[in-house]
Amino acid sequence: MKLSAIVLTGLLLLPAGVFADQINDAQIASIVVTANQVDIDAGALAASRSHNAAVKAFAKLMVTDHTAVNQSAIDLATKLKVTPQDNPTSQSLKTGGEENLAALKTLRGHAFDKSYVNHEVAYHQQVIDALDKVLIPGATNEELKTLLVKVRPAFVAHLEHAKHLQSSMARGH
Repeated sequence: MKLSAIVLTGLLLLPAGVFADQINDAQIASIVVTANQVDIDAGALAASRSHNAAVKAFAKLMVTDHTAVNQSAIDLATKLKVTPQDNPTSQSLKTGGEENLAALKTLRGHAFDKSYVNHEVAYHQQVIDALDKVLIPGATNEELKTLLVKVRPAFVAHLEHAKHLQSSMARGH
C-alpha cells in the first residue's frame, strides 16, 4: 500500500465530525491541490511511458482533468484570499506520490501499465472516500464546499474508467 493510500485510509478511520472540526479550508485547499498534483505527475509519466493506447489515453485524461481541477482550486483560493496551508496530510500525499513515481519508473511494459492502473483505481476510491467523509464535511466556505461537490462526479468517472481498464488488462486486452 502506497503512503498516499495509508494517509487517506488514516483520514477515513477518523470520525468525520472529529476531523472536520480540526481541518480548515486552507488545509483542505492544500490537500486538494496536492492530491491532484500527485495524479497529474503519475499521469504524465504514464502518458510518456505506456505503449498501451488505452492506458496512454487514460493517463492524458488524468493530466487534463486534474490540471483543470487544480486551476479551479487555485483560482478559488486566490479569489477567497486563502493560501493553501501545508499540513501533515498534504506532505504525506506528496511523499506518497513521489514514492509511487519512483516505483513506476522501475517498471516497463505490461508491469508498468498494470501497476499504474491498479494505483489509479485505489487512489481514486480513496480520494472519493476522503471527499465524502472528510473534505466536504470539513469545508466551512460554501464556495469551497461547492467546488468539492462539483468535482466529485469527475473522480467517480475516473474511478469507473480505471476499473474498466483494470478489467480489460486482466482479460488480456
